[in-house]
Amino acid sequence: MEKIDFLLQQNHIGSLIGKNLDLALSVHGINSTEFTVMYHLNNAQENKLSRIALAGKVALTASGITRVLLPMEKIGLVEKNINPRDARQSLVSLTQSGLQIVEDAMITVEHTAERFFSLLNEDEISTLFSLLNRIKI
Repeated sequence: MEKIDFLLQQNHIGSLIGKNLDLALSVHGINSTEFTVMYHLNNAQENKLSRIALAGKVALTASGITRVLLPMEKIGLVEKNINPRDARQSLVSLTQSGLQIVEDAMITVEHTAERFFSLLNEDEISTLFSLLNRIKI
């Protein structure tokens, strides 16, 4: 029963975090999923990832990442690039506009994270991250 309660609590916390991030990020015109995509692109080697690699980082299917990326491409946040190593595969990168938005949004997300973790000290945060990383599926 404790394990089920833990899973349900984590699901609830994830929902709360998502809602709070969505609300905070709305001032930048993006949601938490779009921010996550932009964050991973910004931190990728050469700031580019294949759609499949990006889907894995965001925990989406190939079709799910396509549904997220299409509107982002239309409004100029991301762009497709030809992969010089494999012409069958395109790479996704941030546009200049996308780079500026993710840079601004990082400040917003940092403030949101501070609110969520304000009741924990650094050791508790480190322990929490360590334990949660051990149970990744």
